[in-house]
Amino acid sequence: MGDSSFDIVSKLDRQEVDNALNQAAKEVANRFDFRNVDAGIKWSGEAIEIQANTEERANAVLDVLKDKLVKRSISLKAIDPSEPKLSGKVYKLSVALKEGISQEDAKKIGKIVREEGPKGVKAQIQGDELRVSSKKKDDLQDVIALLKGKDLDVALQFVNYR
Repeated sequence: MGDSSFDIVSKLDRQEVDNALNQAAKEVANRFDFRNVDAGIKWSGEAIEIQANTEERANAVLDVLKDKLVKRSISLKAIDPSEPKLSGKVYKLSVALKEGISQEDAKKIGKIVREEGPKGVKAQIQGDELRVSSKKKDDLQDVIALLKGKDLDVALQFVNYR
């Protein structure tokens, strides 16, 4: 029998992010503490733009967004918020979405698999994802458990398990 394998990827479900953004926008529009403070949240190209009349309010809107993302099972490691910057009379904050595994992170994950994973498990970098293969399916399960236990800077999903 051939090797079993799975892929390690870092992808975002755009529909879930959009749903979280819409829920956050609704909450910001309806919450009493955001009345008359020019607070808002919307898509701006591939990023999310937050605005409010004070730095604290902009960060509060960001907290609402984070709360909605967590409720929709999206890792907070997949977002990269900037610092609030004054733009005219409002503070603007941009939230970039991170997808794909960088070469540096892929090498780090491959090293963890080689050094701490079971013997006979191979990890290959394929673009912005990693393929992990082994003769034993149990070893692959151990690798998934190992990586879930690590505190990495990237949100990981495990797909194409076969």
